[in-house]
Formats: sequence, structure tokens, C-alpha cells
Amino acid sequence: MTALIGWLAVACLAVVIPVSALLVWTDERAPDTAWAKTAAVWRSVGQTLRLGGEVGSPLRVILSVLLALMALFYVSTIVGLITTAITEELIALRRGHSTVLESGHTVLLGWSDQIFTVVAELVAANANQPRSAIAILADRDVTEMEEELRSEVGDTGRTRVICRNGRPTDPTALVRVSPATADVVLVLPRDHPEEDAEIVKNLLALRTAVDDSRVRTVAVVRDAHCRLAAELAAGPDAVVLEIDDVTARLVAQCVRQPGLSVVYQELLDFAGDEFYVVDAPDQAGQAFAEVLRACPTSSVVGVVRVDGTLRLNPPATSVLSPGDRLVVIAQDDDTTVTTHEPAAFDESVMANRAPAAARPERVLLLGWNRRARHIVRHLSGHVAAGSVLHVVAQGSESLAAEVRAAAQAAPALTVTFGPGDPTLPDTVNEVDLSGHDGVIVLGPDHGPGQASPDDRTLVTLLLLRDRERTSGVPVRLVTEMTDDRNRVLAPAGAGADFIVSGKLVGLLMAQISQNWHLATLFGELLAPQGNAIHLKPAGDYVRPGHRASFATIVEAASRRGECALGYRTRGIARAGNDHEVRINPAKAEVRYWGSDDEVIVMAER
Repeated sequence: MTALIGWLAVACLAVVIPVSALLVWTDERAPDTAWAKTAAVWRSVGQTLRLGGEVGSPLRVILSVLLALMALFYVSTIVGLITTAITEELIALRRGHSTVLESGHTVLLGWSDQIFTVVAELVAANANQPRSAIAILADRDVTEMEEELRSEVGDTGRTRVICRNGRPTDPTALVRVSPATADVVLVLPRDHPEEDAEIVKNLLALRTAVDDSRVRTVAVVRDAHCRLAAELAAGPDAVVLEIDDVTARLVAQCVRQPGLSVVYQELLDFAGDEFYVVDAPDQAGQAFAEVLRACPTSSVVGVVRVDGTLRLNPPATSVLSPGDRLVVIAQDDDTTVTTHEPAAFDESVMANRAPAAARPERVLLLGWNRRARHIVRHLSGHVAAGSVLHVVAQGSESLAAEVRAAAQAAPALTVTFGPGDPTLPDTVNEVDLSGHDGVIVLGPDHGPGQASPDDRTLVTLLLLRDRERTSGVPVRLVTEMTDDRNRVLAPAGAGADFIVSGKLVGLLMAQISQNWHLATLFGELLAPQGNAIHLKPAGDYVRPGHRASFATIVEAASRRGECALGYRTRGIARAGNDHEVRINPAKAEVRYWGSDDEVIVMAER
């Protein structure tokens, strides 16, 4: 540095002194004597380099130079300090170490595949809000996070997405996203079950960071063993979801009711109609059956009582009390309107056909992972006695023992096991597909450093698709996948169900964060007891081959103790209906009901 300053001074003087001499010697007003001209040159050099330029005794010249150097040193130091402070602030912003000055925002802790689904859904939910914000804290580079979100989510509209760097397990780092002033905090799951302990640590750090503040929290673990610890760490104002159990419940439901995954997709995302809790002051004193017909553009499915208790599909004769709120399926939270003239229905076309009796079923399970035992248990709670589950998976005697253990926990289900690799043609060709009512395809567990389990799943789907084509036997297929981007690659036929565990949990987190009552609602829909969503033949409600309004379907379902949510058309889409599944149609909508149509209802199991 010393040499650099010295050479810089020499370079400046080499230019300034000759040019100053030329200016003086060429000036017509220059003094006559050489000493006076030299003093004028010195003044020019001093003014150029801000060195004072005083003339007189040597002491006077030296003192003027000293003062000029002090002034130069002071100004340079001030400029350097200001520049350093600004640079440090810019670096802190770039690294994501500054504090978020927001309130009422949503906080996301951690980084996983679910983050893109959650952010996209929150952006869609806040589309009609003038101002909203999402703060993300993860132990990643801020620039990388912003670029990935920009690539996967795209334009976020009025919603600001703020990324901060830091470990979510560090209370000091948590302060950067202001969790104490947030509306809700979402703790994203980790990639592997063995990392669930870190989720518990995140929740403990969160309670430390917010002190005594009551913050609504939604957290996700993968394994049931850590769920209780997570609930204790999160405190009373928290909802803890378990990915494995939620995925298994939905797989068990979809294998028996093809197309059910599409219904859940429609209800969970914010793109169409979804669940809301709305006020209903005009309906106080009315029976629930009357309320079902009083909302022409919304589907009523339950009631939230004054004490906060949520009741799905209550008895038709139950009466609403003042202060009760309605659980509806609607386009938005402000689109539910009621009328004093209930929608008209046509009783002449209603069917009085009794529901078909449950019969034993045969299900084929190709592949095995840690969620398979949950699937076996939940299937046992849904199927009729005498049903059979045949498992084909690659593994040793330890896998066979695990299958036997799962069978012991499923008394209503006979479980058989046949060793084999579902990714090999010989294994798939040996299975009698025509003898099974449904087929479940599972990938292996995803361990650290291993390829995606979806890779093996896609191979199995290719073999099943070829087998279906050559045999002419249609296969009712339910496939579990981990990455939604692989779903579009799946070689499956029309009507196949795909359960993408990561996206499913991301949608659930987004829904619950926007409406806290939905935690109880979805908990019941996916639980072994209580109400669930069913696909039932339209012939159970109206006579096939007749035209009827959806209000007629709603009335017919109400008389059976059910709430109608929509319908599903099978085969070729009819005119005026471009979608296979229609959620929350208008009560006045009239259509032709065929024998292959299905009605989507909420009913007791």
C-alpha cells in the first residue's frame, strides 16, 4: 500500500507540475522574476492537489501543507467509513441477515420440495389482498433461494416474498423473520424421516424466539414416532401433520374410489372452489336441510358452533343457533350469499334406490416402503370383511416379516405376500390383473444419496401400461409419487390416481394457514371414523336418463343424510362440461344424468 501511494503521488506530480509551469509561463499577467513565477507554480500545484498553496517562510509553507493533509485525511476517512457502512448493509441484505419489518405476514421455516407449492398457494390465496408478505428463513444462500422461487413460482403479484439466511433452529436467526408479529408460522418437513428431530428443535427454538407470544404454527413430520414430541414442542396453538399417515389414508381411499384424488386436488388448491367458514346471521333458527338449499352458488357441508366446535354433515333436522357459522365450498370467502327462496327441486325424478351392499375386494400392492404398513391398516378399516391384499415386493425375509406384522394389525383384511421386483417384466406379467379391483404402486424409501423413488415407480407404470394394452384388461391404478414434476411423465391410462405426498402436504399447510378451522375438517375427512368424501352412482339420487337440477341432487342427498359437493362424469365429456370433475356447481344448473355419472358427497363412513 505504501509503494502504491508513493507511485500514485509521483504520477500525479509528474503531470501537475509541468502543466502548472506551462500555465504560469504562458500567462501574460505572470510576474517577471523567476522566484515569483516559481511561487505561482506552487500555488497552482497546491490548489490542484488541495495542499494549501501558501507562500512565504518555509515554516509557513510546511504548516499549510500539514493542515491540508489533515483535512484530506479527515475527509477521506469519513468517506471511507460511510462507504464501509453502506457496503456492510448491502452485504447483510444480500446474505439475508437483516430483520423483516412486517406484521401479519406468513413465515416459512426451512427449505424442502413443499416450499414451491406452499408459496404458490399462498400467493393465489392473497391475490385479492392489497398487501401481503411471506418471509422465508433457511440455511441457504439468499440469491439462490430467490432465483429458485422465481423459476418455480413465477410472478407473485401483490405478495412480497422475503428470503433470509439462517438456521431455523437458532432463536437469534429466527428473529430475522419476525415470527412474534406473524399471522402464522409454517415449519416445512425435512427430506428424510431421521431428520424429524430437527423439526422438534425448530419448534423449541420458535417458542424461545417469540417468548410469551401466542403464534399459530403448522408443522410437518414424516414419522409418527416424532409427532407427539413435535406437538409438545409446538404448544397449544399448533397443528402437526404427519406426511406418512396422511398419504397412506388418501391412498387407501383412492384405490377403492377411482378419481377421488382429483376431487381432493380441486378442494385443496386455491385455483377453484375450496372450503371456507362464513357467517350466516340470516339462517339462525333454520334446520340444516333448509340451509343446504339457501346458498345458490355455494355448497354447505357443516356448521361451526358458537363454542368453536366444528360439525361436518350434521343431521338434517339440526337447527342453527345465533352466532353459528357455516362451512361451505365456494369460489372465495366473500362469494357465499343466501336467499330467502330456496332452490327448487324436482321430486319426480328422485331415485329411492337403496345403497349397494359392501362386498369383499381384492387389491394388489406393487412395492413396499415405510408407508405401506399404514396403507394396510387404513385399508382394513375401509374394506368389507373377506377382502384380500396381495403384496408383491422385492426384499428378504425381514420384509416378509414386516408384511406379516402389518397383516396382524389389519383384522378385516387377508394379506398375502409374493417376493418379486415390480420393475421386472416377468414379475408384472405373472400377476393376474383381472382378478384385482385396484392396484397400488409404491416406490422404495428415499434414502440419502439415492436416486428418486419415482424412477422405479415410472418403470413399473410402463410395464403395467404395456400389460394393460396387450391384455385388454383395464387397471384401476393408484400411484404414490414424491415429486409432482414426475407425474406428467407417468405412463398411466385415463382415470388413474396419483398421490404426490409432497404436494399434498404443501396444499394442506397452505389451506390450514388461511383458515384454522380446516385443520379439524381435514383431520376428520382423512380419519378412520367420521365423515369422508365419497363418489357414489348418480342413480342413487336421480333416475338415470333424466334431466335434473343440482338442487335436486342436493335434496336427494340430504334425505340420505349426506351433503352433495359436486359430480364426476366418466367417459367422454358431455357438451358444456369440459372437466371430468365439477365441484360446487350452481343449484340451478340442469343437466342430463347418465348411468355412468357419479355424485360427490360428504357422508358418514
